[in-house]
Amino acid sequence: MNNSAAIFKTFSFAAAFFVSCCFVCSCENTQKEIDEWVKDKMIVDTVSRVTSFLSQEGMVKSKLTAPMMLMVQTDTGQFVEFPKTLHADFYNDSAKVDSWLDARYGKYFQTREKVYLRDSVVVISAKGDTLRCHDLWWDQARGIFYTDTVATYHSPGNAIQGGKGMEATQDFSSVTFKSPIGDMKISDTGFAE
Repeated sequence: MNNSAAIFKTFSFAAAFFVSCCFVCSCENTQKEIDEWVKDKMIVDTVSRVTSFLSQEGMVKSKLTAPMMLMVQTDTGQFVEFPKTLHADFYNDSAKVDSWLDARYGKYFQTREKVYLRDSVVVISAKGDTLRCHDLWWDQARGIFYTDTVATYHSPGNAIQGGKGMEATQDFSSVTFKSPIGDMKISDTGFAE
């Protein structure tokens, strides 16, 4: 074997040894490091004493107040959360409050224009109609409330419970129950008063 072949063989062996050492050393990650690297990232901004207005076509439709608001940005989207109660007033076309709501928790999905409410949800109209339920969705674009859980509705002469949910307009001009039970005033014509 000549001298250049021996040098090449030695160099090749040294290079292969060095590369294999790099592979052995570079594959040393703990499970904690891997989990931290691949987990979803979340950015949370906190706002205290919130007052927010929603308007459509230049008219104020609602006013929301809450002691705390969390604006959350994740890898999969964004939402706004109200972990310490919220109150909302809904306005009619004359800019007068026609209903309001209270809940202990709320979550606003901006891209879907929907609010999810839960824990002691109460909605009251200016006429005194009252809706109570454990959880409720508010579809801002359609101006309706709906739930698939038990809901109770009281108005003068009416006390209705929907065993499988209900849907109502914000001003309660239309209320539809799924599997309703309860008492309702019926006029001489046979329709609800």
